[in-house]
Amino acid sequence: MKRRDFVGLTGLGVGALFLPSFPGFGGTPVDAARLLESTMDAAVNKRLADAALNAAKSAGASYADVRIGRYLNQSIFTREKQVQNIANGESFGAGVRVIANGTWGFAATNNVSEAGLAKAAQTAVQIAKANAKVQKEPVKLAPQKGYGEVSWKTPIQQNAFEVPVKDKVDLLLAANAKALDGGASFVNSALFQVNEQKYFASTDGSYIDQDVHRIWPTFGVTAIDRASGKFRTREALSSPMGMGYEYMVPKAQDKIAGPAGTGLVGYKYSYDILEDAALAAQQAKGKLTATSVTPGKYDLVLDPNHLGLTIHESIGHATELDRVLGYEANYAGTSFATLDWKKQNKPYGSKVVNIIADKTQVGSLGAVGYDDEGVKTKQWDIIKDGQLVDYQKIRDQAHIVGQNESDGCCYAQSWQDVQFQRMANVSLKPNAQKLSVDDMIKGVDKGIYIAGRGSFSIDQQRYNFQFGGTVFYAIEKGKIAGQIEDVAYQANTQEFWNSCAATCDQSDYRLFGSFFDGKGQPSQVSAVSHGSATTRFNGVNVINTARKV
Repeated sequence: MKRRDFVGLTGLGVGALFLPSFPGFGGTPVDAARLLESTMDAAVNKRLADAALNAAKSAGASYADVRIGRYLNQSIFTREKQVQNIANGESFGAGVRVIANGTWGFAATNNVSEAGLAKAAQTAVQIAKANAKVQKEPVKLAPQKGYGEVSWKTPIQQNAFEVPVKDKVDLLLAANAKALDGGASFVNSALFQVNEQKYFASTDGSYIDQDVHRIWPTFGVTAIDRASGKFRTREALSSPMGMGYEYMVPKAQDKIAGPAGTGLVGYKYSYDILEDAALAAQQAKGKLTATSVTPGKYDLVLDPNHLGLTIHESIGHATELDRVLGYEANYAGTSFATLDWKKQNKPYGSKVVNIIADKTQVGSLGAVGYDDEGVKTKQWDIIKDGQLVDYQKIRDQAHIVGQNESDGCCYAQSWQDVQFQRMANVSLKPNAQKLSVDDMIKGVDKGIYIAGRGSFSIDQQRYNFQFGGTVFYAIEKGKIAGQIEDVAYQANTQEFWNSCAATCDQSDYRLFGSFFDGKGQPSQVSAVSHGSATTRFNGVNVINTARKV
C-alpha cells in the first residue's frame, strides 16, 4: 500500500482484486459464520504464552514477550445495483520477541501449540544472538511493571460481524440508489470491518487479553457531463472508527450542520450514509459547473474531515521519534523537527495550536487499553501553545530523550509482524470558548471552505507540502458564495501552523482516520485517527490545479 493511499481507496469498484491479500486484511478466506466462532480462550493462551516465555528464558533471553493473535476481517464491495465482492478472512498465529545478548530477535509461527511457541521462542533467541554480533549498543528498555491478568475491549454496542451480510449489502445498495437518484453517473461503495483478538504476555508479568473492533463505510460518486466528457467525483465524508455497527445507525445528536449555504453535514459517532450519498451526487454535479479558483492568498476554513490528513502528514509523522532520530525513513521520510531543532524553541505553530497524542480516545481507530509491548495507553502533549514539547516514543526509545517510560504506541499489523513504533491518535484541541463554524466564517473577507480529503504531496522531512480536498466553497465578505474547483494550498509546516488563527469549540469536534497508514520495511499498516474542530488559517497560498504552468 503506497503512502498516498492514506487518502482512501479511489477504485473501490475493483475491490474484488484487492482481497483477501489486502494489507492488514490478510489471512485465510473463510465463511462468514466462522467470524462469529470463539477460538481465543485466555486460560489456554496463558498456558501457551508461558511455554514461549519459559523457552526464551531457558535459551538465554533477558526479556521476552509473546503475542497470540486472531485477526478477522470482512469487506463488502458494491457498484450501482450490483454486489462486486464479499470477502471474509481469518489469520491466527503467534509472534515471539526477545532480547538476548542485548539485541532484539523475533520469530513467528502458525503452530499455536506449546511446542510450536517454544520453538518460535528458541528461534527468536538464536536470531537475537546472531544479530548481537553486529549490534553497536545494547537495547535499553524503559521499565515497565507487570499488570498480571487484565483485559480490555472496544466499547461496542453491536458487533458488525453479527449483522447479517444481506442487511449490510442492502444498506450499501440503498446508498448507491440515493446517489443515482440524485443524478450521479456512477457510484461504488464499500464496508470494511475488522476484529483484532490479541493476547499479550511478557516476562515483566503481564497477561493482557484485548478485543479490538474497527469499521469503515465509504463510497465514491461520479458525475459526468456527457456533452463535454468532463467528470467530477465526490468521496464519502465518513470516517473510519473504532466502533461496532452502531456507527452505521444514524443518530440526530451526532449530526453537525456545516456552514450555511453548503448543505454539508458532519458526523460524530454515527454516520448517515444515505444522506451523505444523496448530497454527494448533488455536489459532484455542482463541481462540473463550479468556477475555477483564482490563485492567491486566502483565509482557509478547514473541516475536520479534511484537516485530519494535514495533521497526520505535517505533525503526526513529523513527531514520531524514530523518524526524528533518522532511524526510520520508509514511506514518509524523516523529520525536520529534530532534537536540535526542538532545543532552539522555534514555534511549531501559533498559540492556538495545542496537539495531543491519545491512545485512549473512545471511538478512535487507535484506541486500545495496552499497546503491543504491554504498556498501558495514555494521553500526552505533543505541542502546547504552539511549542513542540514532546514526541511519540516506545520502550527502547525513551532513554534517548531522557525519559523513563514509553508512550504506549507500539503496534504490529498482525501476529507474524514484529511490533514497532507507530503513530498514536494525534489531534488538535478545540477552542475552550464557544465558536461556531458560521461565526468563524463571518470573520473571513476572502477565503475558501474545504471539506474532505484530496490529493496531497509532502517532502521527506515533513516540511514543504501541498494539499487538495473534496469539496470547496468560496467565502466572500463573511458568507459562503458557492462551489469552486481546482483548489490546492501550499505551505511549509511552520508557516502553515503559525497561520492558525482559531478553532471551533468542542461541539464541532470530530474524528478523521485511516485504516491503512503505511510505515516500515517490510511495510506494515496501522489504523489511526485525528480529531479536530473546524479550524481557520489566515493568508495561505492557494494554487489552481487545473492551470498549466
